[in-house]
Amino acid sequence: MDYGDKLFWLSVVMQLKYAQICAEFDLTPSQATLLCAVRNEPRQMADLAASLGMTKNALSQLVDRTARRELVGRASSAQVRRVVMLRATPTGKGLGEAVYAQVAKRLPEIARSLGAGDQRDLERVATAIVDTSDLSLPTSNQPITP
Repeated sequence: MDYGDKLFWLSVVMQLKYAQICAEFDLTPSQATLLCAVRNEPRQMADLAASLGMTKNALSQLVDRTARRELVGRASSAQVRRVVMLRATPTGKGLGEAVYAQVAKRLPEIARSLGAGDQRDLERVATAIVDTSDLSLPTSNQPITP
């Protein structure tokens, strides 16, 4: 296997572990990701769709399914009425925090067979990749551009 193959299979291992954690909370991975993304503060739907690599329509369908479980809600922005904000309900916030905590605790288990030095190297490289990736979401207190 070449480097690309290894990265592909690493992503499969990570996705399987993530899906297992999500299932324990009776959530799909998409629902869990959504809850984790809005657990601390409301987010603009358009920005959230872009950050999660989803179309606005796909995100809207995901939000509909998650809202039926009373885990998220939509509201118009206080600054610009046509901007839709997504927020976690109190139940959704608690569930998002619980999922996030378990992911942070248990996802590193994929590296348990590595030595301590290799685990530190993996943490360093993973941090560098995330820190240089465009995954940032604007916070709710930043200006909203119409």
